[in-house]
Amino acid sequence: MDKKEVQERIIKLREKILDLNYKYFILDKSEVSEDVRDSLKKELKQLEERFPEFVTPDSPTQRVGAPLSGKFDKVQHKTKKMSLNDAFSFKEIDNWYNKISRLLPSNQTMHFVCELKIDGLNIALHYENGIFVRGVTRGDGVMGEDVTHSIKTIESIPLKLFEKIDLEVGGEVYINKDDFRKVNELRISEDMEPFENPRNLAAGSVRQLDPKIAASRNLSAFFYEIGENNIEGAPRHQQNVLEKLMDLGLPVEKNYKFCEDIGAVKRFLNEIQEQKENFPYEIDGVVIKINEKSLQQTLGYTAKAPRFAIAYKFPAEQATTKVLDIHVQVGRTGAITPVAVLSPVRVAGSTVSRATLHNEDELERKDVRIGDTVVVQKAGDIIPEILSIISDLRQGNEERFKFPSFCPACNSRLVRKEDEAVTRCVNPKCPAQDREKFIHFASILDIDGLGEKIIDQLIENELIEDFADFYLLKRDDLMSLPLFKEKKTENVLKSIESAKNVSLERFLYALGIRHVGEEMAVSLAYFIRDEKRVHTLAKNNGPEDSVGISIHDLLLLSNDFTLNKFINIEGFGEKVASEVLNWFKTDKNRALLQKLEQVGIRFVDEKKPFSLKLGGKTFVITGALSSMSREQAKERIRQNGGRITGSVSSNTDYLIAGEADSISQKEKDAKKNQVSIINEEEFLKMIEI
Repeated sequence: MDKKEVQERIIKLREKILDLNYKYFILDKSEVSEDVRDSLKKELKQLEERFPEFVTPDSPTQRVGAPLSGKFDKVQHKTKKMSLNDAFSFKEIDNWYNKISRLLPSNQTMHFVCELKIDGLNIALHYENGIFVRGVTRGDGVMGEDVTHSIKTIESIPLKLFEKIDLEVGGEVYINKDDFRKVNELRISEDMEPFENPRNLAAGSVRQLDPKIAASRNLSAFFYEIGENNIEGAPRHQQNVLEKLMDLGLPVEKNYKFCEDIGAVKRFLNEIQEQKENFPYEIDGVVIKINEKSLQQTLGYTAKAPRFAIAYKFPAEQATTKVLDIHVQVGRTGAITPVAVLSPVRVAGSTVSRATLHNEDELERKDVRIGDTVVVQKAGDIIPEILSIISDLRQGNEERFKFPSFCPACNSRLVRKEDEAVTRCVNPKCPAQDREKFIHFASILDIDGLGEKIIDQLIENELIEDFADFYLLKRDDLMSLPLFKEKKTENVLKSIESAKNVSLERFLYALGIRHVGEEMAVSLAYFIRDEKRVHTLAKNNGPEDSVGISIHDLLLLSNDFTLNKFINIEGFGEKVASEVLNWFKTDKNRALLQKLEQVGIRFVDEKKPFSLKLGGKTFVITGALSSMSREQAKERIRQNGGRITGSVSSNTDYLIAGEADSISQKEKDAKKNQVSIINEEEFLKMIEI
């Protein structure tokens, strides 16, 4: 960008951030997530640092908090309220540490206290002679709003301290996850919109004119900062501050940690990040403070933040970035997917530079254009996708993307059926489809070392034409490829050999049959085993022994496959049944199965249900489970004869609701479809032996 474009970008960013701040702090509404606000502020800060001539006094980077709402009396803070600088990576933590180290004597030892960063409403309390007299929001850092009437209803806040002192104390008002869920359940039952997150609920409750509303919502508070006071023998360390607050009867978040050095700080950050979902309240990071008050005084403050403290934010679940280009990619079933090329951005702990736009309709609906600023998130924590655009930041030079009419890989005319949202390349010899099928097969069968680049080399060197060719690769074939040496070749060949032993479910999924995802593959495997049992019983005319299955059996059984048989499989409709039947009846695919049998594919670990307690029942899981992972829960359901689907419908029997920060869409769908919602404990009772 030239200077004029930079200035325009800065102005638009300021306007958008100020608008979001007003909605967030004053109206208690979240148009976007906290991650998105942080991402926009970070971009603005970086641009202003590079072009300081464009910094203005009213920039969001130059002030603390937000304007007052005007509903309440204004109160001047006894001590100016400062915000904290944020760090989003360990590199930024190191930069902060190195910076403050240079400001202190070279032989000075620093220790740290790490405090969980509660996602709530910042508040200051005033006590006179030990008696609570006032509660004030942070406001703009100098003036706040008097919300004493609501604060007095919070049971965890003492109206009388254990000592008769004058004290200004800073902290956070919040609501725990269970109470947040209860409030939202009540609102849904009364046909009211649920709150978006716990922070909004806490802030909105405190700012109600009627204190009964705050009283009814079981708000809580934690405190961590002492302002103006007349305490005898003021605490000399931040750790002492927290201990003193507890001695006075004020609630303190007790998971704070004293750290000897910056290495211990990083270890603590990793621990908390792994455990963050287990806390009963929402946290979005950790505040790191130098423990010694004398060093805090030496380091002092910048215009808006203390130098001696920094807030480490957990990796963002969402972030903003710019769309540099849009192109399409061809999937293993011929599906044409538009993909946005992004300016690289960190999301959920990894760098994202591409994001799916799903299909032509989705591209049109979201109106994503080249040059747009977009909100990116990871769908299911895995696949990056564009959630929305920020149209307010458009500058007028953004370009619409024209969806192609011909396949970019084979130049065949693309086809879109009337009943489908997906545009496809229907050329069975399309090289791009073959490539994606190879990648899918190697990934599902966990063949280590056969990533995309290696598969591209194998295709380019004409070493593979179908899946079976993976198992025919020789040492010399691999050694002839770039970057392949003895050890790597040996490891890949071992992994290929190991992949000859595979469960029937995984094998069916790996074949890449259209519409047959992981769950459909499980249902299809159960059907095939049942067919084998029927044939075995008929042949033996007696009781069933152990029924194993091979590719040879699969080929024989497929001779009797019919559309009606497949339609009766749980989860299969006519479209899926027709696609699967056609796959097994196609000569090319039958020849592939024969070749896979010849190279030694063997079905193992056929996980039959060890009970039928959940037989015929369909389950959906939402939220985090405490005693097992969601994958383990799925396996337990399958082992007991049940079935898993990804979304709730009228055919769902049970929704297992784990821990969550808010009412999920699945829970709303379950209530709408009158599906039974059970918790983890109830689910475990269902499968007890």
